[in-house]
Amino acid sequence: MQQIIALGGGGFSMEPDNLLLDRYILAQTGKPHPRVCFLPTASGDSLDYVVKFNAAFTTLDCQPSHLMLVNPSTNDLESFIMAKDAIYVGGGNTKSMLALWREWDMPRILRQAWQNGILLCGISAGANCWFEQCITDSIPGHLTVLECLGFLSGSCSPHYDGEPGRRPAYHRLIREAKIAPGYGVEDGAALHFVDESLAHVVSSRPAAKAYRLQLAGGEVVETQLPARYLG
Repeated sequence: MQQIIALGGGGFSMEPDNLLLDRYILAQTGKPHPRVCFLPTASGDSLDYVVKFNAAFTTLDCQPSHLMLVNPSTNDLESFIMAKDAIYVGGGNTKSMLALWREWDMPRILRQAWQNGILLCGISAGANCWFEQCITDSIPGHLTVLECLGFLSGSCSPHYDGEPGRRPAYHRLIREAKIAPGYGVEDGAALHFVDESLAHVVSSRPAAKAYRLQLAGGEVVETQLPARYLG
């Protein structure tokens, strides 16, 4: 089974006192004490981000680790990744993250991990990256379209309610055929894909929502997706 969980926002970095989404991720591995690896690439391998991850996940029933690419701790990235049950990608600059990943052959390694049943997940940039395209603020002052890994079809916009410019920009780019239709995911909501199909929408906040965006008659149609609150 191939699984990807894309968080629009939330999780340990945004809700340190509310780990509902993080617990959900660990449960989907089906392992009693899963090995989960954090990739902080999008944040420039921020040590503070790694500390927050470890502080949260050491309180959960798992085996946390992390992998930096600016100064890697191993010369065999593939073996390191393939020994995990879940890969958790942090937020930050999606464009810079993907550029560095390509230099280190991470797209191939992550695809192989996914095909081998290792759960892939992430927040913000770590949600964007799995789709064909995303809307991103990687370039300061602009919301632009970025080509991503393409493990999942369509496009994605995280922080759909948390950043006021995202929703209108996403609609405009879809209308102009500059980005494929896809998903708008609010902070606190997550899309759970199984074998490339959306299987569940879950949330750590009662009101958090996710939407399917489609183009019909030249206009964008938003469909709110049924979500299960994890609290």
